[in-house]
Amino acid sequence: MEAYGKIRIKLNELIQQKGISKSKLSHRAEMQRTQLNNYCKDQVTRLDTDVLARLCTALECSIGDLLEFVPPDKENT
Repeated sequence: MEAYGKIRIKLNELIQQKGISKSKLSHRAEMQRTQLNNYCKDQVTRLDTDVLARLCTALECSIGDLLEFVPPDKENT
């Protein structure tokens, strides 16, 4: 998989920028706190488009604000 790069979830950064608590976000996005924490820690192996849509709506952001493509040559930097 490393040969293709990876998708990085920037949720933790977005939460800080927006000044919203994880509890408030989990309520707004109708997510369990453990699921939200996994997204915050970038520990999700399969992205759920419904979850991404709820996060974008709750945070009033675009998908590009939430996800970042990290090319294979930049992964370990």
